[in-house]
Amino acid sequence: MSWQPIDCHAHTRMSDGALTPEELVTAVRERGVRPSIADHCSTDVRYAVSTLDGIREYLDELDRHDVARGGEFCWHDSLWRELPDDLTARFTHRVGSLHALYPPGESRYIHMFGKALPNGLAPDQYMELHVASLEQLCGEMPVDILAHPTLLPLALRSLPAEDLWSEEHEERLATALARSGIAFELSARYRAHERIVRTMIAYDVRLSLGSDGHTREQVGDLSVPLDLARRLGARDQDLYDPFVHGARTSGTKVGGVTV
Repeated sequence: MSWQPIDCHAHTRMSDGALTPEELVTAVRERGVRPSIADHCSTDVRYAVSTLDGIREYLDELDRHDVARGGEFCWHDSLWRELPDDLTARFTHRVGSLHALYPPGESRYIHMFGKALPNGLAPDQYMELHVASLEQLCGEMPVDILAHPTLLPLALRSLPAEDLWSEEHEERLATALARSGIAFELSARYRAHERIVRTMIAYDVRLSLGSDGHTREQVGDLSVPLDLARRLGARDQDLYDPFVHGARTSGTKVGGVTV
């Protein structure tokens, strides 16, 4: 079996997935992948785990299954800042995502699933805001994986990623990830372009393979991200595993070892 963890969504009453945890674990193991569940933990995602009590219930449920215990937290949301130490220590790993960002001096954010950019904001100007927000995320969020790192607003997704992301942008993100020790997710759902992945490897940023699956057909399907990682020369030691590399938060217990 492949040891690489995946990030997918359990179907409990607080989830947006289509499977129960038992069904998810079975489906993932049938693919030869060790299962990991990283549900949305946010007050700004529909069907997410949105309260501290909800996170306790979520982790209680995950404790009943042989899975890596993750959670995906939105940078622009406050819930990740409110986690007490006892809850933090129960995660094997945490995932950070840039689902929205605030332009300087603005009270309304730009959401990755919004249909339009603010009037007058050109794509290159937006990308400067985007990369600066990612740098800030890396500097302040105590997470282990950056989820779907190349996810952009809907208004920009029809444009070539290689044109939107300059090499300078990619190097700035790689520098921030390497400095913070956060892994770059190769998402099966939101796929990264090859040049940015090559940059991550060149900067010794670990890669995390994620299916971001919600259905039986999706969960645990790492064929595309794994093929990309291997094709670009990533080695086993370049792939993030919480049971090997631990979690970034001091005092977190992973596999019985305090890191």
